[in-house]
Amino acid sequence: MSRQKSSASSSKRKCQDDTETGSKGRGPWSATVYGYLEMPSNRSASTIYQFHNCRILKDGKLQREDLWIRDGKILNPEKLFFDEKGYADVRIDCKNLLIAPGYIDVQINGGFGVDFSSDVDNVEQGLSKVAKGLLAYGCTSFCPTIVTSPPEIYKQILPRIKLRDGSSEGAGVLGIHIEGPFISKDKKGAHPERYLRKLHQGWADVMSTYGTLDNVRLFTIAPELERSCDIISQLAKRDIKVSVGHSSANLSQAEAAVKAGATCITHLFNAMGPFHHRDPGIVGLLTSHKIPPGVTLFYGMIADGIHTDPAALRIAYRAHPQGLVLITDAINAMGYPIGTHKIGQAEVDVTPDGRACVSGTNTLCGSIVTMDKCVRHFLEATNCSVEEALEAGTLHPAQMLGIAAQKGTLDYNSDADFILLDDELNVQATYIAGELVWDVVTGSHDKRVVHRKSIS
Repeated sequence: MSRQKSSASSSKRKCQDDTETGSKGRGPWSATVYGYLEMPSNRSASTIYQFHNCRILKDGKLQREDLWIRDGKILNPEKLFFDEKGYADVRIDCKNLLIAPGYIDVQINGGFGVDFSSDVDNVEQGLSKVAKGLLAYGCTSFCPTIVTSPPEIYKQILPRIKLRDGSSEGAGVLGIHIEGPFISKDKKGAHPERYLRKLHQGWADVMSTYGTLDNVRLFTIAPELERSCDIISQLAKRDIKVSVGHSSANLSQAEAAVKAGATCITHLFNAMGPFHHRDPGIVGLLTSHKIPPGVTLFYGMIADGIHTDPAALRIAYRAHPQGLVLITDAINAMGYPIGTHKIGQAEVDVTPDGRACVSGTNTLCGSIVTMDKCVRHFLEATNCSVEEALEAGTLHPAQMLGIAAQKGTLDYNSDADFILLDDELNVQATYIAGELVWDVVTGSHDKRVVHRKSIS
């Protein structure tokens, strides 16, 4: 007999199984899609929740196992049973759904009509609107991305983007992703050339451009720029993750950037030199033998079926699966219909086939895809396992940002940010800190959440 079975029998609960008596719409979530059963009073001072009849993503596999939550964290049931002699206060029947960590989007320019790089007068309100909207797509944390802009714009916007825990008010803000203006003129993509800058004075140029790097989590730079390796080294010392991108760098320059401290590639294949057999450029980092020992190189992929051909997606996945990070690179038109919108200082047209292009051109300018669609497209395009597809949107971005002890897993003591999915990976419910914040039947849930330690 397992330890868990032994504990269950010793607790002697005098109640029926929740599959028979669980009442819908009761308990702390007021959802109508699951069965709930409130148990007898527990020894613990905090409410303990048990999610059962589910398959959870853990240790790289979908496992038939219950998920236990207390105080916004994932709880080890053996410690509860044998050390505390406790049990669940509330049991939730998940109706055989999958449970995965919440999605993490490390590159998103805006959405739902909000552009992070231009809405100077409504920075906080814009962040809140996007954070709220992301819950319906299973995204529980994100890095608002600020694209190439004039220094005065950075200095108005950056100080007002604060780290925040997720809640019923929206997904958590993990930190800022700065993308520009220290990028290549030749690979600028939709970034306005008139605002691009070089590093003539090194670090002084960085600080004069942004004013502050407080709350910056990720920084994109073109490694062929003069003094770029010194900047990369200084950013890494400040615990800012550095990503190479919007670049014409050759492989040697890209490898030098990694040696200096860069650990990521910004939207692989897009806005970079093409692969060549004698000089594969930045793409060659995926199989480079010069990656320092102990360093995992991560790379973002916009898996929207537009930015990257499925064949290219398969090549990247098969070359370096453990480093693949799904991103949306979404613009303010995400969640909005076709028409003309704005990203940073540029006008963008969204076409009927879902392309977002700089107005009057065929230059792609971000996407309108959501994280759940990226995961499903990646699964279909590569024929990878469901577990690999889910981890590309959860574990890998958390590892990329260095926060995998808190986010991106269902390991014990990690944050209880997770999603319930059907077998086609459609989001059925989103939880943050163990509280239901959105479900497919009733939509958003406005309520106070469990407070937990903020991200540091």
